[in-house]
Amino acid sequence: MVHYIEKLIHEGEHQQQDFKFCITDSRKIAKSLSAFANTDGGKLLIGVKDNGKIAGAKVEEEFHMIKAAAEMYSRPKLTFESNVWQVNGKNVLEITILPSPEMPHYAANENGKWLAYFRRDDENILANKVLLEVWKRKSKPTGTFLEYTETEAILMDYLNDKKEISLNQFCKIARISRYKAERILVKLICWNLIALNFTEKGTKYHIKHEVASKI
Repeated sequence: MVHYIEKLIHEGEHQQQDFKFCITDSRKIAKSLSAFANTDGGKLLIGVKDNGKIAGAKVEEEFHMIKAAAEMYSRPKLTFESNVWQVNGKNVLEITILPSPEMPHYAANENGKWLAYFRRDDENILANKVLLEVWKRKSKPTGTFLEYTETEAILMDYLNDKKEISLNQFCKIARISRYKAERILVKLICWNLIALNFTEKGTKYHIKHEVASKI
């Protein structure tokens, strides 16, 4: 019979799962914990190599490193569940992080700067100002007021034609400041009219599929 942990390992690393051979820096692991909390939640399997081979975890040491990451190097503090599994005589520490209602969660880097991340595929991606503000506004019960002006119309017309736009492009075609452009993008995302996509060439914004089909 295949062990529960072996089934998880067989899935590989993905948006909701990461393997860690060992933990040597609580700050670095706080980055992963916050990314899971800011996205869909996820699991860390500690004592597992990137190739899926079980190396075994020093459970007590690793647990204390995780605890420090969640409580000292995450803001707000993160809660997690832990389980120890033994597979073929070796321990695997399973850490589960649930998606958080207190987004955004920040992690302290080696310079003491607090940064927020989200999870995409098997990577932790640094959140930009627009996404941070979207998280903050969605956590407020008051909602977001949207005034649809000529500037919003310029953006939507451009997206209907070109399909996607960067923040700098929006500033240029609408002749507005970066600050104003960010505020407009935040409002349109909160109203589920547009979405953002992080690419190798930078962040792009596009009309949501369900909205585009009605235009």
